[in-house]
Amino acid sequence: MKSHRTPTILPKVLLCTVSFYALTASSLAADKKAPPAKPADQYLAFDAHPQEHVTIAADPCTSPSDCSFFRVPYIQHGFIPIRVIITNDGDTGLSLDDARIQFISANHDVIAAATLDDINRRLFSTSSAMGTKVPLVPWRIHHAPVDKKITNDDSDFGFQGTTVKAHSTLAGYLFYDVSELDGLPLKGAQLYLKEIHTLEGNQQLFAFTIPFEKWLAANAANLQKASVKN
Repeated sequence: MKSHRTPTILPKVLLCTVSFYALTASSLAADKKAPPAKPADQYLAFDAHPQEHVTIAADPCTSPSDCSFFRVPYIQHGFIPIRVIITNDGDTGLSLDDARIQFISANHDVIAAATLDDINRRLFSTSSAMGTKVPLVPWRIHHAPVDKKITNDDSDFGFQGTTVKAHSTLAGYLFYDVSELDGLPLKGAQLYLKEIHTLEGNQQLFAFTIPFEKWLAANAANLQKASVKN
């Protein structure tokens, strides 16, 4: 009797176990949050315009462990996630509708922030969409589509709107494809921001230039450890 029952019970046990771990992993991922954004001048890399009462900072993530809240391994696929923090200490709101936020390498390569489609094309694979076959179970566990994870990351960690209200800070992650750059992508590089307007549109702010050298100097030890491991 036992030999007849085992094939029936085992798949159910395995299915319940797999379902439990899948739900647990999904729940843990949903609970992860990015650190609260601080005023821009509290970051290592920033550019302040005192007369315009605006400061913008750039906080890159070069180690997966430092931005483990992402659902997708962007760094391992050649992207650098950079959190852009905009602090508006003025009395007038700012519009980012026409803003251009570019990564400029030491060799003057101008790299625009990747779109969701750009990221999806790099990360998506047919095999992951087909799901994983579990031994002894005649079903597949279908993974959430990569593009859905990217969309969720954008919703949770990207810019929540394009208006920086007066006396407030707005922050969001942008992703830059540095896979074609040689050496350390941040060395000699900078983030360049232009075409930021007041909310009424009657004033355009001067461009912001944020070099990464100070950030690199402060994180030299960690970067050296990471290069040794690799």
